[in-house]
Amino acid sequence: MTSLVLTDSSQLTSDSQHLGIYSSPMTSLVLTDSSQLTSDSQHLDISGVLKDGGSVIPGSLEAFHKLQNSGLPVKLVTNETQETKRSLALSLSSLGYDVNERDILPPCPAVVKLLKEQGLRPHLLVHPNVLGEFQELDQSNPNCVVIGDASDNFTYKNLNTAFKILINMPKPRLFTLGRGRYYREQSGLLVLDVGVFTAALEYAADVKAEVIGKPQPDFFHSAILEMGIKPEEVVMVGDDVVSDIGGAQSCGLKGVLVRTGKFRPSDECHPYVQPDAIVDDLAGAVQLILDTRNNYSFS
Repeated sequence: MTSLVLTDSSQLTSDSQHLGIYSSPMTSLVLTDSSQLTSDSQHLDISGVLKDGGSVIPGSLEAFHKLQNSGLPVKLVTNETQETKRSLALSLSSLGYDVNERDILPPCPAVVKLLKEQGLRPHLLVHPNVLGEFQELDQSNPNCVVIGDASDNFTYKNLNTAFKILINMPKPRLFTLGRGRYYREQSGLLVLDVGVFTAALEYAADVKAEVIGKPQPDFFHSAILEMGIKPEEVVMVGDDVVSDIGGAQSCGLKGVLVRTGKFRPSDECHPYVQPDAIVDDLAGAVQLILDTRNNYSFS
């Protein structure tokens, strides 16, 4: 760390973090209030903090292993719906990350569990790579619609089919696997995310989508429950100021924003989400976590 900017006399004391997965070399740290970050585990996002498309963000691999070696529990909390949990674990492992399936919490298994419990038959507007996640469900005569990041399958025909199913239901139900507006693809360009297409179906069918994934509090709570900790003992680190940081803060977690992935400079002045800290990358977030874990105070 080459510089530190404080807006007041904050303390960050933490034994746990939620992290997104994209990163770059850290040059500064911004603390935005006088909160204390005390935590016993970490939740990490995947895209935008650990990796960028199929490439490791410089410094993230070393930072991730440093965090693991500290003994802090880590959970990868992601809205990724173009890959299954298994393929996510394999792709991260191929990049050098020491992770397995139980470390990852994506929305597809969560929505499948909910659909089974409620006896729902989904029409799927999702990426072909994750269709296998839903194979145990009855999909005949659908009584709900599930939308994920379908990428190139977001065609007029496919969206119109989903609309027709919703508009003809007496009580339409629409489940969306996240509310992201955009993300950064491997080319480095920002592209539309599932939230944009969800909004179109909500408007056309006059229905309010039920969110499975970030920023829904139940999604964060399920990760916390798996780890056996309290919300105030966890910090979320991510690149999405609304879904990662705002979502985490809404259910009692602290939020650290990284300047990687989909981050834009305007995120630092967001009208209603104020991160507890802003760092340049995962390396900076991990250093902050470990420093504050050792009762290091910034003043």
